[in-house]
Amino acid sequence: MTLLEKFGRPLRLAVVGGGPDSWIGRMHRGAAQMDGWFRVTAGVFSSDAGRSRAAGAALGLEPGRSYGDVAEMLAAEGKRPDGIDAVAIMTPNDTHYCYAAAALDAGLDVICDKPVTHDFAQACDLVARTHARQRLFAVAHGYSAYPMTRLARHLVRQGAIGPVRLVQVEYIQSGLATRVEDGPLTGRLRWVLDPGRSGQALVMSAIGCHTQHLASFVADSDVARVVADVGTLRPGRKVVDHVSALIAFANGARGTFTVTQAAAGGENDIRLRVYGEHGLLDWSHREPSYLKLALQGEPVRTIGRGDAGLPPEIIALGRSPRGHPEGLQEAFANIYAEVAQERMARELGEPVPHFPYPRIEDGAHTMAFIEACVASQASGGWVDVASR
Repeated sequence: MTLLEKFGRPLRLAVVGGGPDSWIGRMHRGAAQMDGWFRVTAGVFSSDAGRSRAAGAALGLEPGRSYGDVAEMLAAEGKRPDGIDAVAIMTPNDTHYCYAAAALDAGLDVICDKPVTHDFAQACDLVARTHARQRLFAVAHGYSAYPMTRLARHLVRQGAIGPVRLVQVEYIQSGLATRVEDGPLTGRLRWVLDPGRSGQALVMSAIGCHTQHLASFVADSDVARVVADVGTLRPGRKVVDHVSALIAFANGARGTFTVTQAAAGGENDIRLRVYGEHGLLDWSHREPSYLKLALQGEPVRTIGRGDAGLPPEIIALGRSPRGHPEGLQEAFANIYAEVAQERMARELGEPVPHFPYPRIEDGAHTMAFIEACVASQASGGWVDVASR
């Protein structure tokens, strides 16, 4: 009997943000329900109470479970015998902390978009709340849940390339390559281009969070120190659209880090190279189902998702045979599935698996990294990354 069969039902999930027309909303809802571990049963889909209730109806929720705000939802769901088990948060950046804290205080597990908070202090508070309430808190770093990035981490931990010496990571986009702020600020742009709402450095809140986490995840090490160039590629822009940094990892490795949303022609281009004493692991988001392993003095090997002989925990992350494309929603679904399995095992009193999905502690380290980059730009030198 499967864990889900033993539990007897999917976990009930509330969505905060991500209305019917939201790309990230569709991503989360589809991922959560892809494998049957969760069912979306409630939500707050807009900061406008009327639109929120209408959105829930459009998504087919039970009448009365589309709420006007988060406080109303938590109060009402807490009184129901079939109340929600977890909350998924995909709202503007400046609301993540307050909504996550409220959900934890209500005894709920949390899956939250990045950045988890505005700053490191708030993230540390969420770590403390998560532990005090004995809840689960996942951060939606989907790139670290692809089978091949998980395999890369596995190979690093197994010593396949020897001690890690150099990590090169980059994430290039073009969404801010033009002066979008000179046009009408509608929809998401209203808060994205507001430095008070988007975070300490926009590009870090948008894609730098993912980039740093992916590098630390695969290299199996936090970042210890950084020297960074934080600024803009577009003259006169008020929000940060580019960060390049030299990084020193706690395990002794060195690295380079580049993220920008203002590179004309860029296309969500993520690249990770991890060099060990004996060879290289190379992963590109353009071909996410493949991982290149190049050991010194040996032919280059391309490993594919679904290849025979892969570790069973890596095989389990895929849903289609080799050669059939899978992507970001499946990676998100892996995070949701792992959270659900850990939650169900706890409640059933069974051995609790410890999956490597991104947790609130990882989110806190990312916030410390962002603050160190900003401080480095101000000081012009190396800055230590605060310990989580």
